Amino acid sequence: LRMSEHIRVENLAPGVVGITLDRPDRKNAITLAMYRGIIDALRAGDADREVRVMLLSGAGGNFTSGNDIADFQKPQLEFPSPGIQFLQVLSTLRKPIVAAVEGHAIGIGTTMLLHCDMVYAAATARFRLPFVNLALSPEGASTYLLPKVAGYKKAAQLLMLGDEFDAETAVDAGIATAVAPGGQALAAATECARALAAKAPRALQLTKMLLRRGDAEAVASTILVEIDHFSRCRTSDEAREAFAAFFEKRAPDFSRTS
Repeated sequence: LRMSEHIRVENLAPGVVGITLDRPDRKNAITLAMYRGIIDALRAGDADREVRVMLLSGAGGNFTSGNDIADFQKPQLEFPSPGIQFLQVLSTLRKPIVAAVEGHAIGIGTTMLLHCDMVYAAATARFRLPFVNLALSPEGASTYLLPKVAGYKKAAQLLMLGDEFDAETAVDAGIATAVAPGGQALAAATECARALAAKAPRALQLTKMLLRRGDAEAVASTILVEIDHFSRCRTSDEAREAFAAFFEKRAPDFSRTS
């Protein structure tokens, strides 16, 4: 089943639905249409009594390289945008969601993991939060959740420097649950999802709700506060320079912006 051209939905095991970002030629870079497809898949899974767990992964050896920059630069005609709607849905799901990360997990490819209940990262996976490097502020409630799970100093390092980091660092920072051998993240995540699907579903959903209850209001408000700043950054001189440098494959020169 396809919720959109690049979103594949399938039954992976009894009670387990897989949602796959399927645009491997672009390292699963997410378009607005893909966000809409993921939203539909998540809502359908959360409403379906036969579904107990959802599993998020990427096709072709990568999780996702983040937002499709070209698509991302188009004028946003709806508010909240599909990307924000995706984060709002993901952060409020009743049912557990497990993620399998191979290859690149960049930008929202990393911040979305903070809303997943369990994350299995291949030893070869590479994460990055490059917002500042693109003259943008962070999103996905990462400025609230990352300091909470990683500590302020580690969160500042990952968000301010925007450097690539490995699966072990992701586990240490509370972004991932465990490291799997290269190419085995989906198998590990599926095994976890199977185990969760065999549990009493109401007890499982209540446990998730209670675990997240204390942060729910802060997460919801932070998503909106962040996107307000993010949207302003998108139209800045700094961002125009950063995006131009991205497409020209050169280092941005922020000395020319103010």
